[in-house]
Amino acid sequence: MSGQFTNEEIMNKYDIKNVSQIKTWMKWYRENQVHRFNQPIGKQYSYGQGPDSASEEEKKERQFNHYKQENEILKKYLEIEKELKKK
Repeated sequence: MSGQFTNEEIMNKYDIKNVSQIKTWMKWYRENQVHRFNQPIGKQYSYGQGPDSASEEEKKERQFNHYKQENEILKKYLEIEKELKKK
């Protein structure tokens, strides 16, 4: 963040294959999303299944909202499927 090193120097030092990874980390840092650095490499949390540091109540609320959204999508899909079968 200080500008002391170039992206290429950082990539070589830490064996990073793509500059987009550095940009992503910088974005997380600027947006105060430092909890994301605890994610395992290559692991993206599913919606509602965030880091273990969240309280049980928060996890359940996120999971409930996730299921609610899934349900709405499935309802829309079934409506579209029904309309297509009529044609």
